[in-house]
Amino acid sequence: MSVTTTFKHVSYLWDEEKAAALAGDEVGLLIYRSNLLGADLRLTNYGGGNTSCKVFSKDPLTGEETEVMWVKGSGGDLGTLKRSGLAALYVDRLRRLKSVYRGIEHEDEMVELFNHSIFDLNSKAPSIDTPLHGFLPFKHIDHLHPDAAIAIAAAKDGKRITQELFGGTIGWVEWQRPGFDLGLKLRQCLDENPGIRGIMLGSHGLFTWGDTAYESYINTLEVIEQCSAFIEEQSKNKQAFGGAKISSLPKEERVKQASALAPVLRGFCSSSLKMVGHFTDDEKVLQFINSKDLDRLAPMGTSCPDHFLRTKISPLVLSLTPGEDLSDVQAIKEKLAPQFEAYRKMYTEYYNSCKHPNSPAIRDANPVVILYPGVGMFTFSKDKQTARVAAEFYINAINVMRGAEAISEYTSLPRQEAFNIEYWLLEEAKLQRMPKPKALSGRIALITGSAGGIGKAIAQKFADEGACVVINDNDASRLETAKEFFQKKYGKDVFTGVVLDVTSSKDINAAYDAAALAFGGVDIVVNCAGLSISKPLEEHTEKDWDLLYDVLVKGQFLVTQAGVNTMRKQDIGGDVLNIVSKNALMSGPNNAGYGSAKAAQMHLSRLNAAELGKDRIRVNVVNPDAVISDSKIWEGAWAEGRAKAYGVKVEELPAYYAKRTLLNEIILPEDIANACFVFVGGLLNKSTGNVLNVDGGVATAFVR
Repeated sequence: MSVTTTFKHVSYLWDEEKAAALAGDEVGLLIYRSNLLGADLRLTNYGGGNTSCKVFSKDPLTGEETEVMWVKGSGGDLGTLKRSGLAALYVDRLRRLKSVYRGIEHEDEMVELFNHSIFDLNSKAPSIDTPLHGFLPFKHIDHLHPDAAIAIAAAKDGKRITQELFGGTIGWVEWQRPGFDLGLKLRQCLDENPGIRGIMLGSHGLFTWGDTAYESYINTLEVIEQCSAFIEEQSKNKQAFGGAKISSLPKEERVKQASALAPVLRGFCSSSLKMVGHFTDDEKVLQFINSKDLDRLAPMGTSCPDHFLRTKISPLVLSLTPGEDLSDVQAIKEKLAPQFEAYRKMYTEYYNSCKHPNSPAIRDANPVVILYPGVGMFTFSKDKQTARVAAEFYINAINVMRGAEAISEYTSLPRQEAFNIEYWLLEEAKLQRMPKPKALSGRIALITGSAGGIGKAIAQKFADEGACVVINDNDASRLETAKEFFQKKYGKDVFTGVVLDVTSSKDINAAYDAAALAFGGVDIVVNCAGLSISKPLEEHTEKDWDLLYDVLVKGQFLVTQAGVNTMRKQDIGGDVLNIVSKNALMSGPNNAGYGSAKAAQMHLSRLNAAELGKDRIRVNVVNPDAVISDSKIWEGAWAEGRAKAYGVKVEELPAYYAKRTLLNEIILPEDIANACFVFVGGLLNKSTGNVLNVDGGVATAFVR
């Protein structure tokens, strides 16, 4: 299998050995091809595009051979597609639906009828693009949203350019919302232009095909390569976006500005629903936001429906200078508030002017994409993945605008067409079918000492409940192990990790900056980092005393202080949870430094609760006891000291602690994590200044 084309602008990833192992399995080859196409973001975004193949299979009802189309189902992603993500339909039944089609004003009703064409009962729900593949006769079909192709499709004279560039071998279908009728238009285009190798969809994307999976793959790459090469050639003597209007700040200063501003932006964007943020200062973004054409192009919005659905009608361009002083948070909020109000007003007017009698209610009017010239792009959405993907889609939109401007003039979707996509009843139905958000969805938690023990268990519990977590530890190697664990279990969009010594203001500020850059801010601060020293009074040193108070008391104070600073920038409330100890309430031998430091932590929590209520920041305490599992506290001298104090062996400590409790239970890190979730899970939003003992029941430690 020889490749005659040299690919410069797309990635040729076909592996003959892997493909040979799938010989005879057309569906397997479809999945393989789809994964290769989805791996290159220049070809299509996460969740964008769809692919198909048609094969003959035995009908389980008649035993006769029948043609079946396997096509990416609703909501799938090409890069990660598996067989379970495909829909399989009888081709003849799907095509016979033309006889009951009542016209374009009724085409949405056809989607439900797709289910009557299902061949495989384990099929994914068929997508709206199903007829676009079904009405074309080719065995293998790719529908992608390549930047280069959409740049031509979104150009003012894209049809002429397509005709001239491909010499009539690529057809053209004017913009139309995806659906049954567009499928008929594709077939009409093919009938009127026999022998073409693909079809360009105005403002939308590209259809290409082949008789085999490989032929379709190569055809797709060749067409996109030709589009890309043409745009590159036309761009040689032109400045992108009219050239630079301003210069970017140096990298370090961009990051500093972004981390300082992100929580403020998150607060504005979370006026209806808590949002999670993403920041990028990708060179493509900087070129666009620093350009002379920014003010003209940004309000136009995107062209491709997939881009638009992820990024909204248009971005918000901030009226801030690149090096603006952000230290006066109130002044910055006063400067930004009118800009957000203007955006919300624009969006509301857009909704009211375009809505239909049966349109869904207006959704959140806040922007998804926020551009800060000279600094970068922020995106905000319901979770990190959606915010990150929105940024990827807008970068694709930037690529499209750059290409279209290089070869002609960029055009976006008309506002009414954009509205019809955004508030499409079928899209609304899809949104309504999505799982209910988890209790901590949209929340961001920083848990100190979270590379192991109680802290790690809390971070896991919060991540399981939908939160993004900032894990940290003063032990870099332990942190790396924890990061590997979180990466494997949750993936990159759920956590970030930083080295953090809670006695270092520099480390603490860096941790909150990392949280702001990764997720937009912080909602929950859990002070869990700790250590223990158990010695008789006469053996306790000044160094021991200072270390305990620095880590436990000063550390809690500094981490809370910096966390509250971030929460006040957001102005959407928050939670501080302090993991203290039953030793804050009861006295025991050989414990003067640790016990008194824990008592200080407890009262500091009360003081903070009294002060921060006006900011809607709740401060509560969880008091564990004897949580030995995976805890560094119980390594070495502490365990030996406690065993000596109680007259038992070190290995007998777990049973000893359990027997002295009312419930005779060993306390695990997961028990403390569950208690923390009780405070932040939504049922105790009007509780602050509380103490929850999780010690198996120690009567002398009851709060009184």
